[in-house]
Amino acid sequence: MRPLVRRRVAAVAALALITSGLAATSPAQATAKKPPAVISGNARFQVLSPTLIRTEYAPGGRFTDGDTFNVIGRGGFAPARFTQRITHGWLTIETAAATLRYRVGSGPFDKDNLSVRLKSGRQTVTAAPWAGLGAPDCAPGTLCEAEALSLNGLSSATDHRDWTGQGFVAGFEGTGNALTFAATPPAAGTRQLTVRYANSQGGDGQNVARTLTVTVDGVAAGTLNLPPTANWDTWGLASVPVELTAGRHEISLVRTATDSGNVNVDSLALLAPGAGYPAPTPPGPQPCAFGAVCEAETGLLTGGAKLADDHNGYAGDGFLAGLESTTAGAALTVTGVPKAGDYQVQVRYANGQAGSQPVQRRTITVAGTALDLPATSGWDYWRTKSVVVSLQEGTNTVTLGCPTDQSCHVNVDTVAVTAAHSPLLAPHAPLGGYRRGLDGVNGGARTYAGLLYQDGWSLLDDSASALYRPATRTVTPRPAAGQDGYVFAYGQDYRRALRELSTLTGPTKLLPKWAYGVWYSEYYDRTAAEFEAIVARFKSEGVPLDSFVVDTDFKAPDRWNGWEIDPTRIPDWTSFAAALRKQGVHTGLNIHPSILGTDPHFAGAQALAKGKLQKTGCNSGPDCYVFDFGDADQLKAYLWLHDQMGAEGVDFWWLDWCCDAARSTLAGVTPDAWINQQYADLTGFAFSRAYGSLQAGGYGNPGAVPTGPWADKRTTLHFTGDTISNWETLRFEVGYTPGESAATGLAAVSHDIGGHTGGLQEPGSEPGSTKLPDDLYARWVQMGTFQPIDRLHSNHSDRLPWQYGPAANASAKKFLNLRKKLQSYSYAAAAEATRTGTPMVRAMYLAYPGEQDAYATAGSQYLYGPDLLVAPVTTPGTTATTTVWFPPGTTWTDYFTGKRYPGGTTAEVSTTLDTMPVFVRSGAKRP
Repeated sequence: MRPLVRRRVAAVAALALITSGLAATSPAQATAKKPPAVISGNARFQVLSPTLIRTEYAPGGRFTDGDTFNVIGRGGFAPARFTQRITHGWLTIETAAATLRYRVGSGPFDKDNLSVRLKSGRQTVTAAPWAGLGAPDCAPGTLCEAEALSLNGLSSATDHRDWTGQGFVAGFEGTGNALTFAATPPAAGTRQLTVRYANSQGGDGQNVARTLTVTVDGVAAGTLNLPPTANWDTWGLASVPVELTAGRHEISLVRTATDSGNVNVDSLALLAPGAGYPAPTPPGPQPCAFGAVCEAETGLLTGGAKLADDHNGYAGDGFLAGLESTTAGAALTVTGVPKAGDYQVQVRYANGQAGSQPVQRRTITVAGTALDLPATSGWDYWRTKSVVVSLQEGTNTVTLGCPTDQSCHVNVDTVAVTAAHSPLLAPHAPLGGYRRGLDGVNGGARTYAGLLYQDGWSLLDDSASALYRPATRTVTPRPAAGQDGYVFAYGQDYRRALRELSTLTGPTKLLPKWAYGVWYSEYYDRTAAEFEAIVARFKSEGVPLDSFVVDTDFKAPDRWNGWEIDPTRIPDWTSFAAALRKQGVHTGLNIHPSILGTDPHFAGAQALAKGKLQKTGCNSGPDCYVFDFGDADQLKAYLWLHDQMGAEGVDFWWLDWCCDAARSTLAGVTPDAWINQQYADLTGFAFSRAYGSLQAGGYGNPGAVPTGPWADKRTTLHFTGDTISNWETLRFEVGYTPGESAATGLAAVSHDIGGHTGGLQEPGSEPGSTKLPDDLYARWVQMGTFQPIDRLHSNHSDRLPWQYGPAANASAKKFLNLRKKLQSYSYAAAAEATRTGTPMVRAMYLAYPGEQDAYATAGSQYLYGPDLLVAPVTTPGTTATTTVWFPPGTTWTDYFTGKRYPGGTTAEVSTTLDTMPVFVRSGAKRP
């Protein structure tokens, strides 16, 4: 039918009022500061670019035009053309890249009333950006898994036993931590909210009864009392009555300021009073429509095949695992096959190292036909392959199976049945991911999805972010709750997505040029004279040094959190720092955000904080006070303490917010981002963890927060924390760095080169120290040469080249000098990241989105800047062979040997400790 209304508009042109309640901005509003808007009742849409549309729903039409803490660049986009029309009650907005549809008058955005259609390569994608956001439904009388609910400051975990579903919710360590669900009772009355929980000795050292508050539609409705259970592997039930009217309600379990929290929650149920706790109901098999991307785990699973979610990069709720014998398999019911004939079955899979078996090609059967599956670069990295099978018209059963017990050992994420010559279909699977830190990571960790998805769209949900004035650093609450999200429809142009993220939320921080050189620090108690001797040894050994970081032992009166420099260790900090600066060495000092009550500066700090510092205990003992960075008085006291340190000439502070219970209660702002902003204002950048807070999951299991990871990149050099020193962790970091940058846009990621503690350790060269195996040390230093920041660090473990054997010593010196040689190249790549959003360390799919190998190899190789292909060695031995994929369209030349490799090929590259696989793009100057 002919559209009721259709009019082509330009972003700089006035938009006239049109029928059915659809309105638009006036000419005066359509400026660079305020993009043109299409308004439909309480919904507003702003086309920022052909691939970026703001979707906002505000009760009463009270829309937000000001900046938020996340979004500070809405007015920085060039005008974009689009059309608008209403047909059969649907508002349609079309740009050159995307079509958005909203059902007029249908209320807040959900999976049914708002959709976006776009092209991702040759694939047409229809997305429901607001699906699954907000409080998920939990039907009265049914068991609902806690990890499937809406979480605020909490995270899913699996490190205890006897949970149901896919894990449990861990934490409730900080005020405001909450899980939320929606329930719609048909009639008013009293309900019983029952929770399955565990409560043993918490991080606060107590084993006592705990409490959480139950809220209904934001109003406190009761207290849930949680007696101790036998241990963290033992689960109990606790209940509280809740009065509900008929209709939909949002119900939360919240740790308020008066609750003790520190419990794990496995599941819950909203029941009739006195009803028994229901058993979990395994999901039944789901049909798979012809032409759709279907979750492999939703088929009928047999013989040990199972749903799992213990890796990254999968679509949906998990993936199909357990394909380890001829009896294991899955049967998918495929509907809607148009006619009998040959069709393509597309299988997205990961093929990493299975136990102690070597990495190898695997084979599965698809409807009885063998499908060869080459290795991927780990269990977090996926490739799609297809096989042709014969199907009948209508409904068919497509089976996945193992020809032999040894043949499978792969994980399968999605399956699609398509016409024989259709393009490979990408699922809505995240590319890369982020964590607050890698503390305690021993070979791998779960990450959180960010901006990029393989099917080419994502939603940046900014609903929880506070209003913000960047010039004055003023934060104010939003006037009303609503929905405010930015739909990115980038298709396979991932670099465009990162560029537009940079414009929208601010660019990644460009550090001083010296920061892209060589760093050294070690958690080891030393004096100024000993530090100076190390700096002199760097020079005499011919090893460059740009940054020297002093860890916590320099402090007094307490080594953990004292607020003076210990004169017995560093008698004159100013002279010490000045002497290092004359040698071109910049300095940083470690800070733990707490203070003892006996500290000589405590009275002054408490006075500035107006008596609000709270005693919580910390690593220094029970008489320990912490700060609320979100309280202006406490923040003032905290920053004042830095001035009392007497650290004139220090170049930066290292905020090691790992363990003390400091927090930020400033609503609408990611806590790490808020305190990191303060440090950036002090010294130009923050060196700290990022994206969350200590209270969101704690030290070892950090969770995402509602305000997201979007603001940190403007201020922060991301310290990734205390990892375990072994080959597995080195291997994980190879893919993690480009993945974090792809997910968040933050380019400056800094690992402890050599890891922090534990793992593979041998007796060291100093009292109480250890060292790494020589090969592991040499290979980690090699990787650090091609990371955003090359920072040697450890916990009482040798990291200096001359502390190792001749071959490792020579290798480390060679690569640390190469790092210095590359400093200008690295700085140029960092400047490009700030200018364009393309990170320094680039996942292969950023440059080659149409190549399946780019996704499959993203865990083992990356581009460092525009011209260097890097594949770090992550296997032991003085000689190693590394599989390298050479992208098409160019020739690649070995940086060290000059050997040339044609693009579009894969090769086995052997290196000794004095080289590593690094290749220069054809036509580029060898940096």
